[in-house]
Formats: sequence, structure tokens, C-alpha cells
Amino acid sequence: MRIITGLYRGRHFDIPRTFKARPTTDFAKENLFNVLNGYVDFDDAAALDLFSGTGSISLELLSRGCRQVVSVEADREHCLFIRQCLKKLSAENHLLIRGDVFRFLKSCRQQFDLIFADPPYELTELPQIPDLIFQHDLLRGGGLFVLEHGKKHDFSIHSRFIEHRAYGSVNFSLFR
Repeated sequence: MRIITGLYRGRHFDIPRTFKARPTTDFAKENLFNVLNGYVDFDDAAALDLFSGTGSISLELLSRGCRQVVSVEADREHCLFIRQCLKKLSAENHLLIRGDVFRFLKSCRQQFDLIFADPPYELTELPQIPDLIFQHDLLRGGGLFVLEHGKKHDFSIHSRFIEHRAYGSVNFSLFR
């Protein structure tokens, strides 16, 4: 896993082979961030990374200048890996929460400029995630929510949907 650009550009982290997480590919991540540059001013943004997995998106957000990144991940081993990466970077503007994403969404009282979610593609609750984000008012006005998902999901009729991008088998739906 590598960081594409910004403060930590080019840094590599070896993901343990025991990981169940499927990190967003470099190709998909690079193309997604090219799209996000048109929507988000990363400098001084507060970002939320749900289902953080390897922490790849969180690290990229920190590298691009977000003032705060909150990562939520349930798996203990994945949290330890993310914590090790953050320590190597000496990143201080990051909060790692080990816990259930759905429980977090119901209790969170903070708003974010950017929310990214990369749930397991086969998660039965995946289609409910956009509604939960907006029901709990987690996105600031003008903010952006990005949901990574497999090709079997279509969010184009959602009232907050604005755009869909596909890079190989990786799909991103963007909401405002």
C-alpha cells in the first residue's frame, strides 16, 4: 500500500498477509482522488473514514492536508496496523476508533466535510449506509459522501446521489 501524493507521498506500508481487508487499489484510489479534487478542499477539511480496513484512505487524506481524520474500524488487527502506520508518519491529527460503524453513526455528533465508506461488498446493510449518513446529519453543508461498493449496487435514484465512477471492479457513488 502506498500514499499517492501530499506530505507523505511515496511512503509504502506492507499489509500483513493475514488481513481480511481488501484495500482500495492504487489505480482506483488515484482516480478517485483526482475526482475528489473538484469537490473537496482538503486543506482544513475534517474527514471520516468508515470501515477503514488498512487505513489507506485515512493516510491519503492526512497526506493531502486534512486538519482532522477520524477512522472507524472494528477489526483489532487492522486497528493495530493503522496505528503503526500513523506512528511511522508521526501523524497527530488523527483519531482511530475501534468499533462498530453502525453504532458509531448513531452516536456521532460531529459533522464532516468528507465521509468515505468502504464496507465489505457483501455486507447486507450496505444499501442503508447513505441514508444513515444523512439521517444522522453527519455531513456539513457542501460536504461530500463517497461510498465504495461492488457493481451489483446502484444508488443513482437516491435523492442525494450526484455521480458514479467505476475503475475496474471498484465502484464509487458520490452523494451531497
